[in-house]
Amino acid sequence: MATWLSDLAARIMPRASTTTRAIEPATLRDASALSALHRASFHRGWGTGEFEQMLSERNILAHRLRLGGHMAGFIISRIAADEAEILSVAIDAKYRGRGLSRDLLRTHLGYLAGHGLKTVFLEVEENNRPARALYERAGFQTVGHRERYYKDAGGEQLNALVMKRDLS
Repeated sequence: MATWLSDLAARIMPRASTTTRAIEPATLRDASALSALHRASFHRGWGTGEFEQMLSERNILAHRLRLGGHMAGFIISRIAADEAEILSVAIDAKYRGRGLSRDLLRTHLGYLAGHGLKTVFLEVEENNRPARALYERAGFQTVGHRERYYKDAGGEQLNALVMKRDLS
């Protein structure tokens, strides 16, 4: 019985643990795939042109997470002086809850620290408990609050928390 269930689960559920995993810098060639993932993950997803613009800027650092040949996630930050702001993090819905965002965030923060950055900021929707837990486990602390910063698909305005982490 257990073997049958395991075989069924293997066929119907993507398995991040058995697929070759790579976290690597994103390039301009990734813009379309990053856009598709962002649009699937957020109410107001960014278009390919927006990603092309960001990825062509010198002060942007982006990483992609590939599972086999599939773009499974990304993280993108803007750098200014000795600080960075994480602009977005997305994981394909079928791979969420498997610790992939933790690995992606950890790798990205390592690169930021390696570039001499001292502080990282981000905004997260106040009610997004999984994202807040991810950031808190990674050492981010809430340092501010933005009223009505986001708007959901139904037009409701949602608050954001401003979070910060020191890298030094």
